[in-house]
Amino acid sequence: MPEDIRILQLSKSYHEKKVLKELSFTIRYGCITALMAPSGAGKTTLLRILMGLEEADSGSVEGIQGMRLSAVFQEDRLCGNLSPVSNIRLTAGSHFPKQTILRALEETDLLSCASQPVRELSGGQSRRVALLRALLSPYDLLLLDEPFKGLDTDTRLRIMDYTLGSVRQAAAAGNAKTVLLVTHEEAEASYMADEIIRPF
Repeated sequence: MPEDIRILQLSKSYHEKKVLKELSFTIRYGCITALMAPSGAGKTTLLRILMGLEEADSGSVEGIQGMRLSAVFQEDRLCGNLSPVSNIRLTAGSHFPKQTILRALEETDLLSCASQPVRELSGGQSRRVALLRALLSPYDLLLLDEPFKGLDTDTRLRIMDYTLGSVRQAAAAGNAKTVLLVTHEEAEASYMADEIIRPF
């Protein structure tokens, strides 16, 4: 059965600098949880621990074992010589329907650059490709690290709506998704999240 994810007394230091100190909170199953904290508080370190890219010094994470993870990092981490379609297929799978990808690109105003190398795209366009890659990949837990940064106000709102629609559509189909949104933008957290936590 799906369950909540529990972060229990998590601590992490780098060269004697304490980044996380006995951090504890719960990410509720099937909900969008916004994690609010200022820059430098250790949010990205926490995400790296959840993704298995870092080990905590102490504490534990319960309920995440066996979950499929998808993520948007602060950096886009796209393959610059590949098109948006090819970048998305790297994680969605080589047999993922191209028409589904093209429809997603159209809904996020990227259809005109579907075949261009990503290195030729603007920063805002690349950011949207990175988000689509995460949303179209198979996942149970979606980790979003400042996913809308670099987008102008109108585009940001449109892409937030697209993200919410994608998550809600999956839930309506009986495939609820758990989302952790890391941000320092209060308005963004209030618009997107079912719950806002400030554990730092």
